[in-house]
Amino acid sequence: MKCHLLVGTLLAIGGPLFLDAAGGPVIGGCPVFPADNIWNTAVDRAPVHASSDAFVKSIGVDSPLHPDFGSGLYAGAPMGIPFNIIRTSQPHVPIKFLYRDESDLSNYPIPPNPLIEGGPTATAGDRHILMVDTESCVLWEVYAASNEGGVWQGGSGAIFDLKCNCMRPDGRTSADAAGLPIFPGLVKYDEVAAGEIRHAIRFSVPKTRNQAVWPARHVASKLADPDYPPMGLRLRLKASFDVSGFPPQAQVILRALKKYGMIVADNGQPWFISGSPDSRWDNGALAELKRVHGAEFEALDTREMFVTHHSARAKQ
Repeated sequence: MKCHLLVGTLLAIGGPLFLDAAGGPVIGGCPVFPADNIWNTAVDRAPVHASSDAFVKSIGVDSPLHPDFGSGLYAGAPMGIPFNIIRTSQPHVPIKFLYRDESDLSNYPIPPNPLIEGGPTATAGDRHILMVDTESCVLWEVYAASNEGGVWQGGSGAIFDLKCNCMRPDGRTSADAAGLPIFPGLVKYDEVAAGEIRHAIRFSVPKTRNQAVWPARHVASKLADPDYPPMGLRLRLKASFDVSGFPPQAQVILRALKKYGMIVADNGQPWFISGSPDSRWDNGALAELKRVHGAEFEALDTREMFVTHHSARAKQ
């Protein structure tokens, strides 16, 4: 299981690979999308959505914020969604997708013994494999990955140019239910250690309605009730919430939730925010985030940031 805790260890060798630059997040010299991408755009001044109260109530007013990542193991598996740093020379291997018509069909640069969500022997969960090529600045993501008899299979797969504000074709999923990339929305140890997260955070809600709002591209529900949040909805921690009594690691995350907020990306447990496993996380400090409840969040109206349906570039 130790291999699935190596993200933090590898990043610590020779300095952190993930850094926040003034223009936006970068990893290994690659931007994690342009600085004006919606993931990297602050929403601390965005107006509150007219249906904010209904959305928050449907997610869970009394439900706590939950960091779905940490150090060590839970139920025998690493906690969080790991990512693999690769080079362009990494050999590409064939992979068969269940949802071929919604996937980017290609051979994928899956390394031997890759870091995979839940660990290599997991039989449940989303089993994501994320690969970041820090030479070509391309992100490769696979959902429900498995290797049967030396042949890779997956539910769906998506490829993203990290230098571009490009989006998935309308109506297509990705490795995430909302058709969004996963990697840019993860909380990563090195950015927290640097003192600031400069991007929105991915999170899940119990139920979504059958609508996707920009920048989401895909729905995973047949529910039409307007009180349920659509995929892609942006929320933020209220500015009035006092974070001063929280441990340093938790404070960095909470400040990001005030400034950059979080994006509805999947159906799941309420207020579960995604991050990468790392042996350096202080699980006790992360657990303090559970003192924050749904009532402290508000949904946002981000239409003023919209430029075009076919780009993730946001008005600044």
